[in-house]
Amino acid sequence: MRPSNVVRSDMPGPKTFSPWWGDTSMARQRGVITYSVSPFRQRGSKDLIRNWVFNGYRRLAGQVPYWILPFAIGYGTYTWAKKRDAWQNSKAGHIALHGDGHGH
Repeated sequence: MRPSNVVRSDMPGPKTFSPWWGDTSMARQRGVITYSVSPFRQRGSKDLIRNWVFNGYRRLAGQVPYWILPFAIGYGTYTWAKKRDAWQNSKAGHIALHGDGHGH
């Protein structure tokens, strides 16, 4: 069985409008406009840290009302539970909860 032309060749055929990836030898096409920016004008990391600090602070400060109340409730519950557990496991807690232990 003979493979088809498409399987045999990995180059695009004559009716495709885009050249092979990376091939720049094809003639200019009409209606295709390409824009580019000079590499000297591209400064992707200019003031990156400074802008992140101020913009990050602004964004985090805007979210404080949404997470400070649940955090405070959770932290308050945690500290209350730790103190209650320590008291229940202490001698005073055992006597208060179960009596002196001699009345059985």
